[in-house]
Amino acid sequence: MARITVNNLHKEFRIYERPQDRLWEILQRRPRHTLYHVLDDISFAVPDGKSLGIIGVNGAGKSTLLKLLVGTLQPTRGEIAIEGQVAALLELGAGFHPEFTGRRNIYLNASLLGVPDDNIAELERDIIEFSELDYFIDRPVKTYSSGMYVRLAFSIATMVRPDILVIDEALSVGDMAFQRKCVERMNQFRADQKTMVFCSHSMFHVQELCDTAIWIDQGKIREMGDSERVVGHYEDYCNSKKSYNSIREDLPRELESKATTDESDAAEDASVQDCRINNLRVKDSNGNVIEELEPLGTVVLEMEVEVLKDGIEGNFGFAFMKSSEEPHASFLTTEVDDVEKGPFHKGDRFTVSLTVEHFAMRVGEYYVLGGLADKSGLLWYETKFSKLLRIKATKGVGPITMVSGWSVNRL
Repeated sequence: MARITVNNLHKEFRIYERPQDRLWEILQRRPRHTLYHVLDDISFAVPDGKSLGIIGVNGAGKSTLLKLLVGTLQPTRGEIAIEGQVAALLELGAGFHPEFTGRRNIYLNASLLGVPDDNIAELERDIIEFSELDYFIDRPVKTYSSGMYVRLAFSIATMVRPDILVIDEALSVGDMAFQRKCVERMNQFRADQKTMVFCSHSMFHVQELCDTAIWIDQGKIREMGDSERVVGHYEDYCNSKKSYNSIREDLPRELESKATTDESDAAEDASVQDCRINNLRVKDSNGNVIEELEPLGTVVLEMEVEVLKDGIEGNFGFAFMKSSEEPHASFLTTEVDDVEKGPFHKGDRFTVSLTVEHFAMRVGEYYVLGGLADKSGLLWYETKFSKLLRIKATKGVGPITMVSGWSVNRL
């Protein structure tokens, strides 16, 4: 059964140059607006118990799509069918009365979700405990910080156990500790076979939390499918766009007009990317792709590389990351003489593998980062993250363990 079905969805906004043009349009019965097409022919379905990620650059139409799904906006054309109760975290503070206290907003917000008052009273303590707003819960929410808003909104939306949870980048303003709690709650939500629609600029979370993903570009679906594949293509696009824009900024003024008139050739000839990592895998010693690893076992890190420019020479690297900004351990081939480093030619494809024996991490969750750098090791051509790798817990203390041998000798 499909919890969400969207067919041929269109959304347009009327743009008026002046506020009074709205009145003149009514009186004169002549259009005094221009149409802005936000969404164009959007169709998809989300089965019961599955999670959908929505990605795209700012202004692509992602937030508008979510507002249409939860009913705060109406489509210009097309159909939306929703089966079940929906809870949503959209823009900051949506559904809250700023003059009410956090406690009163719990009842207001939960009532809007269709929860009876008696049930809200039963959930109240759990909502407050999860939000960690004990001291502030009886203060007006207009005095709350953005993080406190999200804590309360997320706690209410997930505690009432809706059939469908819709989240629009709300977790980005929370602190790391609360983000971890939210991710755990969302994983539990998925384990309970609930349906989720998640819009975010965090590709890690989209890959980890979503079964499928939709990439929206200029109001249209550019790609839809497995979240890992769609996210990979979106990251390639963003990296290419960033590289191309930086190249355009460095063009001499006298060449700017030529670059503008010959846009398609410039995009290809300007060496948008030097190399691309098409796949990044984590395997065991038998060559099986894994997402969980025994401490002190053998792990093989492997990336598939495609060369997009002649004469590339460089170094390869892998790192274990706690987050996008927190490396835990890294391995580089910069000073390893027996590793092939090029020069490589356009069209070359090869795999780079690193075997780590007696993997020392004892417990935890990590991402593997693969990277391609130039000869100096300072300029990174391309980087790519894996899915989350879990390390099974083992006896001991601390984050690492080591190969060791014990002996007891009587004196």
